[in-house]
Amino acid sequence: VQLQASGGGLVQAGGSLRLSCEASGRTFRPLLMGWFRQAPGKEREFVACINISGNSDIEDSVEGRFTISRDNAKNTAYLQMDSLKPEDTAVYYCAAAGVRRLTRNSDSYRDWGQGTQVTVSS
Repeated sequence: VQLQASGGGLVQAGGSLRLSCEASGRTFRPLLMGWFRQAPGKEREFVACINISGNSDIEDSVEGRFTISRDNAKNTAYLQMDSLKPEDTAVYYCAAAGVRRLTRNSDSYRDWGQGTQVTVSS
């Protein structure tokens, strides 16, 4: 399955962005879709995930500011990012897994998108 992430950009601190991740290719509806991010010089880290039933998990540092959702009919996951901070600057990657169980482990995700840059200026 191919994942196409979009919606990144440059925003001032306190602003908002909405990332989208569309899954396409095979007749396949990802049971689990997730967002990860990688800042320069840092390891990739989990941000949020949501399964096909709508259950979700969000990393503590973004909880209350970020919201993950999905439209199963469109095979698309979204990450609404509000109250952005400079430390949110990173390349954001979407990923898909063939399991329903929520997981923060990147090794559990089989397919990855190309990444979209999010830059938050102070």
